[in-house]
Amino acid sequence: MTDARAERLLIVDFGSQTTQLIARRVREAGVYCEILPWDAPAARFEDMAPRGIVLSGGPETTTAAQAPRIPQPVFDAGVPVLGICYGMHAMAGQLGGVVERSERREFGPADVDIDDAQGFLDGLGEGGALAVWMSHGDRVSVLPPGFCITASTPSAPVAAMAHPERRFYGVQFHPEVTHTRCGAEIVRRFARDICGCEGAWTPARIIDESVARIRRQVGEDGVVLGLSGGVDSSVAAALIERAIGDRLTCVFVDNGLLRLGEREEVEAAFAGNASNALNLNLVTVDASDAFLAALAGLTDPEAKRKAIGAAFVEAFECAAEGLHDVRWLAQGTIYPDVIESAASAHGKAHVIKSHHNVGGLPDRMRLGLVEPLRDLFKDEVREVGLALGLPRELVLRHPFPGPGLAVRVLGEVTREYLAVLRQADALFIEELRRAGLYDKVSQAFAVYLPVASVGVVGDARRYEHVIALRAVETVDFMTARWAPLPHDLLGRAATRILNEVPGVSRVVYDVSNKPPATIEWE
Repeated sequence: MTDARAERLLIVDFGSQTTQLIARRVREAGVYCEILPWDAPAARFEDMAPRGIVLSGGPETTTAAQAPRIPQPVFDAGVPVLGICYGMHAMAGQLGGVVERSERREFGPADVDIDDAQGFLDGLGEGGALAVWMSHGDRVSVLPPGFCITASTPSAPVAAMAHPERRFYGVQFHPEVTHTRCGAEIVRRFARDICGCEGAWTPARIIDESVARIRRQVGEDGVVLGLSGGVDSSVAAALIERAIGDRLTCVFVDNGLLRLGEREEVEAAFAGNASNALNLNLVTVDASDAFLAALAGLTDPEAKRKAIGAAFVEAFECAAEGLHDVRWLAQGTIYPDVIESAASAHGKAHVIKSHHNVGGLPDRMRLGLVEPLRDLFKDEVREVGLALGLPRELVLRHPFPGPGLAVRVLGEVTREYLAVLRQADALFIEELRRAGLYDKVSQAFAVYLPVASVGVVGDARRYEHVIALRAVETVDFMTARWAPLPHDLLGRAATRILNEVPGVSRVVYDVSNKPPATIEWE
């Protein structure tokens, strides 16, 4: 049986907000893929040896003098290429066509007329019209030699193009977004039908290959893992435990920044007990005082994250000192962590916030690094967790940031603020579950705002702080929209928080999308 990663697609990133969504669509088609920035060294493109290549969209215009260009190895690879939006423009321009600024830009829904009998887009849409999502200010005005038009709109005569002999394709619209009807089918056709991939990327294959890879990597050595109780570290622990059994030791650090009752939940779920989902060697460390001391006086989000990272290293090292034959450190790093923590040599990638899983802990502890989830997106991690037999309520639990509640208390973190936030957050989640909406939203939580607001309790004036409630809907967590929760649900949650949680005078609901906002407030 060949490695499921062997038949892979390469996605060349030109800075699009939806590049990771393209990758998700490819993987949903059962095909492994990786993302490389357009300005990566040529050798990296050649070493990938992909079955096909997708060129992403991007914020630039190909009409600019210093516009990003498609690397020559893409055209020399002899494999199918699909250009999306900017990727199509760059392909057209570099292969002898003409791209110009469009007199009428298109941003949003549009209908394209398909004219691709027996081709890539044949049979999509209704009556030859396909509803798509456009986002462009340029257009192809002259086709490159050998290309033909396969779709058009009144303002974009070349809405899609193809060179069947070379298997080069371009679409002006974005098939990766859900607004494009049949978008997933377009990606599937390219990955499976045109590139000839069999669809070997499945949870079962991921598990089998990950277990084998872990065994090869660690041999007979011991492994230590920082278990948070979140999805990523729990699935990583399950994979490693399946590979090496009791040679895995998990360390749970209670940093004082956890949700209400979280320590007890973790110990009940994972500590040595035959009735638990995972019967792990679990060591619990109470380091809450050290973490709060490290956070004292800090208000900048990045400063708080770095202080938490340093405190975690110290606590983790102390716990790991007594372990014998441990040569490896395991982390629940996932693919978006890796991508977002890497900066493009062109300078187009910016660090929005540092990621706790990508750091210097392995070097400091002189341990090798095991990251069994490093190639997986969040939803793939969940699928693997369910396939491993982990409880559904654990696998489908909402994401929780590595720094914990420290980045949900804006400004300085204190015990008092954390206690208020824990109660407010627990009440909000309780109401969501009671309404049957917890699994309908992708992430929900409360945020503590150190902004005093006047309120009235009975006949007394109250001048206390504000709680903001946040719930979002998303597929990939790269983009997200605020969840339109029922007003009566929000009313019940707000009333309970105001009545049951001391120190709160007002509750508000966050209706910001990502972008421009991030999901977390810090």
